Amino acid sequence: MSDHKALALDEVRKYHQEQQDGRGFVPGVTEIWPSGATLDEDDRVALVEAALEMRIAAGRSSRAFESAFARWMRRRKAHLTNSGSSANLLAMSSLTSHLLEDRRLRPGDEVITVAAGFPTTVNPILQNGLVPVFVDVELGTYNTTADRVARAIGPRTKAIMIAHALGNPFEVAEVAALADEHDLFLIEDNCDAVGSTYRGRLTGTFGELATVSFYPAHHLTMGEGGCVLTSNLALARIVESLRDWGRDCWCEPGESNTCFKRFSYQMGTLPEGYDHKYIFSHVGYNLKSTDLQAALGLTQLAKLDGFCAARRRNWRRLKDGLDGLPWLLLPEPTPGSDPSWFGFVLTVDPEAPFSRAELVDFLEARKIGTRRLFAGNLTRHPAYIDQPHRVAEDLANSDIITDQTFWVGVYPSLTDEMLDYVVSSITEFVRARHRS
Repeated sequence: MSDHKALALDEVRKYHQEQQDGRGFVPGVTEIWPSGATLDEDDRVALVEAALEMRIAAGRSSRAFESAFARWMRRRKAHLTNSGSSANLLAMSSLTSHLLEDRRLRPGDEVITVAAGFPTTVNPILQNGLVPVFVDVELGTYNTTADRVARAIGPRTKAIMIAHALGNPFEVAEVAALADEHDLFLIEDNCDAVGSTYRGRLTGTFGELATVSFYPAHHLTMGEGGCVLTSNLALARIVESLRDWGRDCWCEPGESNTCFKRFSYQMGTLPEGYDHKYIFSHVGYNLKSTDLQAALGLTQLAKLDGFCAARRRNWRRLKDGLDGLPWLLLPEPTPGSDPSWFGFVLTVDPEAPFSRAELVDFLEARKIGTRRLFAGNLTRHPAYIDQPHRVAEDLANSDIITDQTFWVGVYPSLTDEMLDYVVSSITEFVRARHRS
């Protein structure tokens, strides 16, 4: 490292230390966010170092992160993308590839998913001309069950794509067994659940494909970014092609002739010897990330185990503090799971002497941030009313979630003092209304 670079990075560390807010937590004044990134001086230095080296496209940090994250997730291949939403699009689109021959998904085929979820788990289904089949979830775990999925399977069902709700695993081993039995693909949307386990096994390792998001709300961040993971090398190659403009070539940016026959291919109706770098075998996109993002991801990855432990600890502090309060349904981990929680979800009893909106307003007035359980019932949103879909069964619990459910944060930067203030605020509100 040059003297100038070392000096610059040393100044970055000093700058980071100067920027730390030393005022401490002030109840009702300091905002308690429901989610957010936990960043330290190593993260700031990593970003600046990548910028100093002008690594503005995907490069060595991207390749290093893909390799390290695949090992952490116990998958053979990881492909970085510019967002978790793009990761979902790539995972679903890969299943429509002509390279899968008779197993490929075709327009009109059905994909089972949940109604109470996030739009970008469902949007890729529609974007590929497929039909989402919506199933309901259970209150408490906020996940669907293998039994519900089994009842939803029809003659045109070809895949299942479900997210682990707020870090809480769905019955993924049982759903994977169903997929095997019926020759269905399984995609795990693992964006909220990095580090969660089901029956002792990491979520994101049960399906043919899994996706992760690195948005600041998630378990580790690159600012923006996402990832597609698989141990199926054929699917990995398809994902890479779709992500990299749809090209057939697999050379890294800046490389040429990795296959040693760049000018020896004949594909489609192209002339023999057409440059393989410009042969396109899929209708793809440019959804790559950059080395700036990956440099941050590498420093975050080194802290991921600690982040997951903090999320579990914070969730438990809220659960213990709120246990026994009337009118509130507290969350429960899916039996057999150990969630790396994304949030702490609460459902107000419809018979309560107060509404969800009143409780949320009270918390927000105290600077305690809240969020809805994403879309509630997606089928009720204007974007989906006229879209092709099938509702497998009644969506009663998804409707309750739409009206009665919200969540508060458990991310690593929240202190015990902040969490205790959340507990005391909710307790104060509920007990005051319960007495009246």
